[in-house]
Amino acid sequence: MHVVENKSKQGKKIFSSTLLRESYREKGKVKKRTIANITHCSEEEIEAIKFALKNKKRIKEIEQAGRLKYRQGKSFGAVYVVHETAKRIGITEVLGKDRQGKLALWQVIARVIDQGSCLSATRLASKMAAAEVVGFQSRFTEDSLYENLKWVAENQQEIEKKLFQKRRKSKPELFLYDVTSSYLEGAKNELAAWGYNRDGKKGKKQIVAGLLCDDKGIPVSIEIFPGSTTDTKTFSNQIKKTATDFGCQKVTFVGDRGMIKNKQIEELRENEFHYITGISKAQIQKLIRTGVFQLGLFEVNLCEVKYEGERYILRYNPVRAEEMKAVRLEKQKTIKKYIKGKNEYLKEHPRAKIEVALEKANSKIKQLKANKWLFVEKKGRKLILQIDREKLNKAEELDGCYCLKTDLPALVSKNTVHNRYKDLALVEQAFRASKTINLEMRPWYVITEQSSRGRALIIMLAYMIIQELQKIWGNINATVRESIDSLATLCTIEIHANQKAPCYQIPAPNKFNEKLLHEAEIILPSFFPKSNIKIVTRKQLPDYRKSHSA
Repeated sequence: MHVVENKSKQGKKIFSSTLLRESYREKGKVKKRTIANITHCSEEEIEAIKFALKNKKRIKEIEQAGRLKYRQGKSFGAVYVVHETAKRIGITEVLGKDRQGKLALWQVIARVIDQGSCLSATRLASKMAAAEVVGFQSRFTEDSLYENLKWVAENQQEIEKKLFQKRRKSKPELFLYDVTSSYLEGAKNELAAWGYNRDGKKGKKQIVAGLLCDDKGIPVSIEIFPGSTTDTKTFSNQIKKTATDFGCQKVTFVGDRGMIKNKQIEELRENEFHYITGISKAQIQKLIRTGVFQLGLFEVNLCEVKYEGERYILRYNPVRAEEMKAVRLEKQKTIKKYIKGKNEYLKEHPRAKIEVALEKANSKIKQLKANKWLFVEKKGRKLILQIDREKLNKAEELDGCYCLKTDLPALVSKNTVHNRYKDLALVEQAFRASKTINLEMRPWYVITEQSSRGRALIIMLAYMIIQELQKIWGNINATVRESIDSLATLCTIEIHANQKAPCYQIPAPNKFNEKLLHEAEIILPSFFPKSNIKIVTRKQLPDYRKSHSA
């Protein structure tokens, strides 16, 4: 059965008709006959007849679809991909399937997707399919997450140990260690103290964080200390942790200059561990004065000197030397411009005191750390910038020169020692990602020591996920942050059918998200049931209870 539209012309007039016809077979021949003339039906009715004939085998299905209601559901793509990545690298299994483990897992996922406090993580869970993907059995508020930070801190040693064993088939023989500090908003944190400020944030107390990574730059442990703790005092704990918790032997520690000193070297030797570290400019100058090595040994090619059972690896980096020279020149130009401004002010204001201008100019030089070779003198009512050439030459003497120190046997080549020291850049990369846009470690808002330790571990686990995603999406022309933001736009479709419980349908992703999923080897489910768990903040909880008790 089908619809036929006929048109005929008689003179100048055109006549049209619409017929409902069917084909049949008689004595082996196909014939057609008209069942009804539907010319006088409206266009909508004719289209409806055509649609019904075209879909006559799917009428019941279409009728059922007509009863369905569709609504935009929660954001799904980002939380699902981050969850699957956490599962792949073992974080999900290590945290466990109980309520506290799942809360910790959500804090890690939330930190990767959208950095912020426990309150913002709770709000995020209400907008995303957190309950469905993570599998929460009961609701939670931000208070639950703050309590969970304490659980994370109490179980940190076990979590790090299990994760280390799961991710490593063989125990590494080299560990990278470095420290950083982050400032606090407020001064009530139990670990807050005045200390060396690496963030350039004046008037803020600090917390010191030490990150231990394996030979591939993958974090294995993080520990935080009071803000007044020196780098060397954080090192002993890492030796004990490596030997006891991780059960490693024949280990070499790589630490930045100033990290591994005589006391730390003794502790390493007690455990039969080795070290690679850099020495400071002052130490290099002392060794040159005592004749251990000469300035001429610093060349582009590595040079090695052995002294009292230790090896010194020397190198000159011409690129770094030019950078340092350019920095000094820029400082000189800045100060020169500043003094010119002061001289103009003194000329225009006869009553202005030159002593005050001189003091401010010298303070500016000190602020730029150029006071060793630059100074200002007054001549009448004019300031003059002077350069101490002897001190400047002394300051430039070691530009681009650096020296590594190790007790590794000669079997380990000087090139290997040098390359392993350069691997410390992997820890610095982890700090940059953790403290800035990706994970926003700073500033700290939590107050108790346990919450601070729990927060640090959450950030470390989140960084491990970002590190894995960087490796997976290395060929994609987008950052991990941009990719996660794109996946967050992939929302579910909430389907309601009669009185049945709604379910979520996952729509086909756009081309970019499809590529992200393909590279990550993640296949999205087509449907999954909607969770009845309502996640609300503490502020919303009274209203939620009223609405569900009515």
